[in-house]
Amino acid sequence: MRKFALAIAVGLLAVALVGCNFSAPEATTTPSPIEPGWTPSVSEGRTPLPNIADVVPLITPWVVSVQTEAIAYDVFFGSFPEEGAGSGIIIDPNGYILTNNHVVEGATKVAVSLKDGRTFEASKVLRDPQTDVAVIKIDATGLPAARLGDSKKLRVGDWVIAVGNALALDGGPTVTTGIVSYLGRSILEEDGAVLYDLIQTDAAINPGNSGGPLVNMAGEVVGVNTAIAGEAQNIGFAISIASALPAVQSLINKGFVIRPFLGVNMQPVTAALALQNGLAVQKGVLLAFVITGSPADKAGLREGDVIVKFGPQDVVTVEELRQAIFSHKVGDDVEVVFYRGSSQQTARAVLGESPPPQ
Repeated sequence: MRKFALAIAVGLLAVALVGCNFSAPEATTTPSPIEPGWTPSVSEGRTPLPNIADVVPLITPWVVSVQTEAIAYDVFFGSFPEEGAGSGIIIDPNGYILTNNHVVEGATKVAVSLKDGRTFEASKVLRDPQTDVAVIKIDATGLPAARLGDSKKLRVGDWVIAVGNALALDGGPTVTTGIVSYLGRSILEEDGAVLYDLIQTDAAINPGNSGGPLVNMAGEVVGVNTAIAGEAQNIGFAISIASALPAVQSLINKGFVIRPFLGVNMQPVTAALALQNGLAVQKGVLLAFVITGSPADKAGLREGDVIVKFGPQDVVTVEELRQAIFSHKVGDDVEVVFYRGSSQQTARAVLGESPPPQ
């Protein structure tokens, strides 16, 4: 588990992810899809049950334990085996398991244990670090599958239930309860990535809970438990199912997540960088490299340009520009305001489709 102190950094909470991840080398081949025509089955909504005890039997059959093995490295670069544990959600009877990327990242072996006692080794693992979502495929059929709910209908104060393989305790998943404490929270991860549209809850989330479900009182999955705030009490976070499902569907359909693509390498402008490069502005995003033939290249953007506005959004940081790009769709024609030297200019970029990972 990654440990953080609770902190405010550019309006973001630094947090501790509650699964295990490793730094083992990974293959760089383009991942293949699982099922190109697959679509998630989202519940139309059912009546909330009166008691938590009534909900639990509905949800525990499709909560699984995820065990991982990896090669870790000590300070002297010696390798040694390391084990990890997390949770997962059966989202399709044919063995599709939703979990967190950080649960399986770097793992050389992934196994899934079901409530009925059976254990399956993963036949495929597809990951999306950007959303911290992953899909595990196991060779099983006829499995109990979760009801996927509508997280957009949640309200602050609604009761929720967190389920997962907390602390890898024997005997089945741990169930905790709480309320929705906040909606639309953003958090900063250890690697600098930012997760958006998170559900904050005071339901207890512990190491091993990562990848497990956050459910409403109708027994529907509304989130994927992913992080806790270090040095704090009762502050946990779940990826909203509304945010997770597009990435999940793309992983299953394509093998990777398709996103809008501008085709640049970026770095934030600082006072020192502006002085060193003779920039006319001290805020914005500097284009360190423009990929030949990319949407940015076709729009006339060049290395050394400083983007200050993308569409309607002013941008100061790399993360702001990245999020502004991801807020659009492939094919969108977007106005880009930038500085080239001391001259403010405008270009129009037609966003392309992100290439598959290599």
